[in-house]
Amino acid sequence: MDAAKLREKVYIGYGKAAKRIGYSARQYRAASAFNPLETASLQTLPASFTTNFTYSAPNKYGQATWLGVFDGREFVPGDFLVSPEDGAFFVAAMQTTLPIYCVQTNRTIKVLRTSQAPGGGGVQGYGGTTAANEVAIMSGWPASILQGTKGEKSPVNLPADAKTPWYAILFPAFGDIVLRTSDIITDDIGRRYVISSAELTDMGWRITAMQALV
Repeated sequence: MDAAKLREKVYIGYGKAAKRIGYSARQYRAASAFNPLETASLQTLPASFTTNFTYSAPNKYGQATWLGVFDGREFVPGDFLVSPEDGAFFVAAMQTTLPIYCVQTNRTIKVLRTSQAPGGGGVQGYGGTTAANEVAIMSGWPASILQGTKGEKSPVNLPADAKTPWYAILFPAFGDIVLRTSDIITDDIGRRYVISSAELTDMGWRITAMQALV
């Protein structure tokens, strides 16, 4: 038996298990950089998510990753699974014969980039980031946004000043879109983040961002 056939049998086994213990979920695949969950779902299937295959431990604070138990034969990394009971997940990795690695999302985001007009001679206006010169390059994307491990002190450093929080953000990559330092992320509850570092991994984007307190 070769690796491909073994992988198929493993996924069939996951599907049989999910029929017993999983909830119904819909599969989505982004067709553009905008609103991937507003496209028609590819299929509905049972799915379960766990931290280990013995189902003996709950998830923990600050932990976005889960093991997916579902028939993965029609999936590719970056696909989304959405169920009313479990929420929305994206498939981060499908390594041969290993568990399906998933990330639970808790926010819906938009990624903005400042569009700078070419400069000319004479007096120039303000060239920084404003709402008028921000262009959406991705929107409607489910993402995991969890608190980071540090904060940034205010440059004024008054006794009552709180640190500006940092966050770890995970979501799938799409096409040839490459995120940059200083790109802006906004979420569905009105928070705004400035990207400090953007690492493109084989499991999608891993972002470190500072919340903009505006």
